[in-house]
Amino acid sequence: MAEPRARRRTSAEAATRLVAGVDEAGRGPLCGPVAVAAVILDPLRPIDGLNDSKKLTELKREALYPLIIERALAYSIVMVMSDEIDRINIYQATMSGMSRALVGLTPAAHEALIDGNALPRDLPCPGRAIIGGDALEPSISAASILAKVTRDRWMVALDQEHPGYGFAEHKGYGTPAHLAALQRLGPCPHHRRSFAPVKILVDQGVLF
Repeated sequence: MAEPRARRRTSAEAATRLVAGVDEAGRGPLCGPVAVAAVILDPLRPIDGLNDSKKLTELKREALYPLIIERALAYSIVMVMSDEIDRINIYQATMSGMSRALVGLTPAAHEALIDGNALPRDLPCPGRAIIGGDALEPSISAASILAKVTRDRWMVALDQEHPGYGFAEHKGYGTPAHLAALQRLGPCPHHRRSFAPVKILVDQGVLF
């Protein structure tokens, strides 16, 4: 499954200072990538209903996704895969994804607003970390929606590639159904082997 490619839209009427919102989805699951999105909204094309993706229904997220794609001045989506997460840890993988998502924006952002309390060291522009920013800043809300929808769709596709785990339902999170399937089937190539309980299963050959 290929990573989503960055797409963008330019506007001659855009504000001079371009501010990008950045957010991620999928830091906690046992399987699959962490998705990171960066979005520069067009002030001349507002989008109603933006909010933290976790506070929106799946139906609402899916409805907002194409509006963001259509109306944003620029957007970029990066998928950091499980092997990289295992190699450098989930925190560093998320930070790297944020920087890469910002680099993928055309036009480039003059400033980044990042959900959370930390900034990547190699940001391509000045940045501010905003705790709870996905519910406070529309551009971060838009990024959270793109990241969440993209990752959820990826996990639904993975369910077809690796049936039996229930990825379409739990999206890789450590639900009882997922843990039972993991015990029964063992990890698939996209499970994060640095995450317990996957690591326990790999190391000891048994989960329960």
